Amino acid sequence: MNILYTAEAVVQGGRAGRGRTSDGHLTVELSVPKEMGGEGGPGTNPEQLFAVGYAACFQSALLSVARGRKLDAADSTITARVGIGPTGHGGFGLTAALDLHAPRLSRTDAEDLMRRAHERCPYSNATRGNIDVMLSVDGTELDRRAA
Repeated sequence: MNILYTAEAVVQGGRAGRGRTSDGHLTVELSVPKEMGGEGGPGTNPEQLFAVGYAACFQSALLSVARGRKLDAADSTITARVGIGPTGHGGFGLTAALDLHAPRLSRTDAEDLMRRAHERCPYSNATRGNIDVMLSVDGTELDRRAA
């Protein structure tokens, strides 16, 4: 693979620490959510960061597919939900859900774009077979056999 860009980040203190990118564009305080036994402090957490990254990458893929099909997805939004929980095998695992709201698209076109973006998005390709990713349009899940 021809690497076009590499992001680099350093974290100290784990989930209750601090992270920063090597270029200085992002610095975050990290806090453990109360639901995970933490204090629920003012910082963000890895799942929130993953949700933002996945949503941004996925929507970029979706907008690219829409342009190629001459569909107007300009006012669309992607809501990403990333869950974490015990696997039952001594570790923890993630789930992800991606929901499209696209007021200018028909339901059929919106579902098609979700499926095509899921094939194109690097985050989707990285997670495929590793975590459960649920796709939906306006809160209604796509048929998993076709997704």
